[in-house]
Amino acid sequence: MLRSVYRCLRTNPVAGQRSMSQSSLAGKIAIVTASTDGIGLAAAQALGKRGAHVVVSSRRQANVDKAVALLQSQSIQVTGTTCNVGMEEDREKLVQLTLDQCGGIDILVSNAAVNPFFGNIMETSEAVWDKIMAVNVKSAFLMTKLVVPHMAQRGGGNVVFVSSVAGYQPMPGLGAYSVSKTALLGLTRALAPELAQENIRVNCVAPGVIKTRFSSSLWKNEDIMDGFKQNMSIKRVGEPEEIGGVVAFLCTDEASYITGETIAATGGIGCRL
Repeated sequence: MLRSVYRCLRTNPVAGQRSMSQSSLAGKIAIVTASTDGIGLAAAQALGKRGAHVVVSSRRQANVDKAVALLQSQSIQVTGTTCNVGMEEDREKLVQLTLDQCGGIDILVSNAAVNPFFGNIMETSEAVWDKIMAVNVKSAFLMTKLVVPHMAQRGGGNVVFVSSVAGYQPMPGLGAYSVSKTALLGLTRALAPELAQENIRVNCVAPGVIKTRFSSSLWKNEDIMDGFKQNMSIKRVGEPEEIGGVVAFLCTDEASYITGETIAATGGIGCRL
C-alpha cells in the first residue's frame, strides 16, 4: 500500500501537495471580521478548509447563524458571534469569546468596511468621513492591537487586511472609501517590521471588482464594467473565492517569507501608488 502511495505522489506530485495544503492550518484559530457573506465568508471558508477553526462575525445575529450553518455543513470548525467592529466593547467581546471558546488566536483577517456615501469627495460630511475611517482603518488597527499579544503567546501569527484596487486608483464617487483603503496599504507596511519581532506577519489583499453584495452597484452596471474591463487582462468580475484563497495562502507557511506586502487580485488592473 505504501509503495502505491509513493508511486502516486511520484507520478503526480501536485496531488500530494494539494492534500497536504488542505490541512496546512490545522490547529490554528482565525478571527475573520465581517465574515457572513462576500469576501469575508469566502476567506472563512478557505481558512476552514485548510484546517483552521474560524470565528465569524457580523452585526446581525441572523446573518451569523446562517454563515455558521453553512460552514458547519462543509465540515468546518466554526464559532460565530455578533460584532460591530466600530464599537470598542464589541471588539473586546469578539477577542474574549475567541480566547474562551478556542483557546487562543493565530490569525486575524480584517475585512470589515463601510461606504455610506457616493458622490464628490468634497461633498463628504465630517460625520461620514469619520465613520468610514473609524470602521475601515481605525478598527483594523485596534483589532490588531487586541490580538497581537495573544498571537505572541502562541509563538507568532498572521494579520491580513482587506484593502481594494481603489486604494491604488481612487474610484469616482468613492473618494473617502478609496482613501481609507489606501491607508490600509500604509498600515500594512508600518506594522510589518515591528511585528516581525514577534514572528507575526502582516500582509494585505487588494481585490478588484468582486461579485459581492457590497460592490453590486459596480458589477451590475454594464457601463461601469465596460470601463473596468478596458484595464483588465482577465475581462470578467472576480469571485469571492478567488480572494479567499489569496487570504488563506498568506496565512500558511507557504507564505512564510512574505510580510509587509499587498497582493493585488484585480484581474490584471495595474496597481501602483
